[in-house]
Amino acid sequence: MQTNPSSHFSDSTSRRAFLSSSLAGAAALPLAQAGAQEVIAAIGKMPKAEQIAIELIASLSDEQRARVVLPYDHRLRQRVENNWHILGDKRVGTEFSSAQQTMLRTIFRELHSTQMTEAVWAQFLKDNRTSQARTPDEIFGTASVAIFQDAGSELFELVITGRHTTRRCTNVPDTTTAFGGPIFYGHAVKFYEEADHAGNAYWFQAERANVLYELLDSKQQLKALKNKSRGERGSRTVALSGQKEGLEGLPAWELSVEQKNVLIDIIADLLLPFRTEDRIAAARMINAQLDDLHIAYYKEENIGEDTVWDTWKIEGPQVVWYFRGDPHVHVWAHVKAPEAAA
Repeated sequence: MQTNPSSHFSDSTSRRAFLSSSLAGAAALPLAQAGAQEVIAAIGKMPKAEQIAIELIASLSDEQRARVVLPYDHRLRQRVENNWHILGDKRVGTEFSSAQQTMLRTIFRELHSTQMTEAVWAQFLKDNRTSQARTPDEIFGTASVAIFQDAGSELFELVITGRHTTRRCTNVPDTTTAFGGPIFYGHAVKFYEEADHAGNAYWFQAERANVLYELLDSKQQLKALKNKSRGERGSRTVALSGQKEGLEGLPAWELSVEQKNVLIDIIADLLLPFRTEDRIAAARMINAQLDDLHIAYYKEENIGEDTVWDTWKIEGPQVVWYFRGDPHVHVWAHVKAPEAAA
């Protein structure tokens, strides 16, 4: 088994502590109400990614603005896909200066945790390499970036896209939405991976999810194990139901204390690739609806003859985290606070 990035958490207790606490300055914020911007305010500074994004936007020429800046409420802003370029043939390597490309690369890296920055960067380079783009700079140049900002407004959202990539950087003070909106991450060591997914940057998350399955009793497993998932449908993959009951899979309120603690471990590992501010905000939103989460595993979307389920999903009223492991890893995530449905 490959090295597990989640070993940053020395044990399960430290995972749970992460989800039930926050940075010292933000500790008093209510669990269900704190979002990324409240965490930022409590810490007392804007994260580096947003600082650089503001500098980048200020450096754009009028011609660049006409090509890469869209109105904030544009339909593309909240779209998410597994392999796409948000502005089509307008790519980082052709639309931005060398200095601006350096800023964009830094923004991308800063959106991830120190534990996984290098693994995520290596995954991006592997999955976006082409015969024409072989060096790191050339490969990142194939990405497509759009900036959503209304004229005269300081508020923005910057979206970075490519194969297995949808990431967001925003200074919009929305305390009900994690990551600025739905995100996507994935990895293909090769298109058809083996059952152990050797070398895959994100497979450790599925290994953690399968620990919970093994702890379920036979009746719980019967509820949790389904034939086939609803599959990938672009942005609709992460459509939020707003429902507490009737969701697919085993509800968390039927878990024992031990089983629920493992579910919390899984959530911590799902958040591990991302920077602290986003992890804290997302953890609080998920914790606020923890008992309403459902977990499902899919036996028809499995690699090999084992019962280590490659495809699985956690879903709640305002949470979808869908992990598709066959033939390689795709992960779709969308998290809002429960009050966002009000």
